[in-house]
Amino acid sequence: MTDHSGVPARLARPAGLDSTGPSDDFAVLWPRAASTETAWLEELAGSGVTGFMPPPMPDAAWVLNAMYEHESGPTDATYDDLHRARVAEGLVPTRMIGDMDLNTIGTATGGGLGRAEHPGPGWRRLRWAELAGRVGDPVVPEGMLPCFRCFPSAKIASSWPLGIRPPTEGSMDRATWNRVTAVLAENSPDGADTRCLAYYNPLMLGCEDFDDLHVRAGRLGDAAILYDTPDADFSPSNLWAQDRSWVLCTDYDLWGTKIAGPSALIEALLSDPELESVRLPWAR
Repeated sequence: MTDHSGVPARLARPAGLDSTGPSDDFAVLWPRAASTETAWLEELAGSGVTGFMPPPMPDAAWVLNAMYEHESGPTDATYDDLHRARVAEGLVPTRMIGDMDLNTIGTATGGGLGRAEHPGPGWRRLRWAELAGRVGDPVVPEGMLPCFRCFPSAKIASSWPLGIRPPTEGSMDRATWNRVTAVLAENSPDGADTRCLAYYNPLMLGCEDFDDLHVRAGRLGDAAILYDTPDADFSPSNLWAQDRSWVLCTDYDLWGTKIAGPSALIEALLSDPELESVRLPWAR
């Protein structure tokens, strides 16, 4: 049996859990692990300040974060227009440096940082490929990674129209996280019982510690709760199988997640109808 997110529903509460709340469940299901668990990733990928970005293992693909469009379609009004109107009406707290309010400089582009949900009634999934076909931009420009620089032709003076909810940055959205972890389980020998480790980079944690890295260990079948960690408002920077057969990386500055692993897994991600995944030959 599955819920609407595609994650297998648990028929029984795991032993050792009580009903005191999600934070308590999280600590039981995903206890802290040694910071040294990331040593192999550092050797493989270098610094993990924004996430350990793996090479192909031997294959790789990028899963793109979801974006949404309102049923009324794009408008001429932008997120920057809305922001400036709110500032003018005194609805945005001032952020003063000397005699300058930071709210009055720069451009509010739209989009967010960290966890994201479906916007609700009236909104539909807008595929990157659909938007690319509409505005004439590539899904991801050659030589670039999925990020805020994508789709310049969809924006008005560098700001997204209010009728489009652009992808979140630095985290998968919930629907993508749930589906990716389900596909990983379907393509791992131990399925939901696959032992995994999850790493949250220091930027997610307020830059509190760059030496004692934040790692947790648990079952792939319990990965849904990682999305609601009390530690950070993000999905993990890295999630990997304990046997190191696959690893994913959601970089703090990007709109997509790179997953490296066996070709069969990568093909499953690319062909999954609930995900939007691409190969980027220049970013393998």
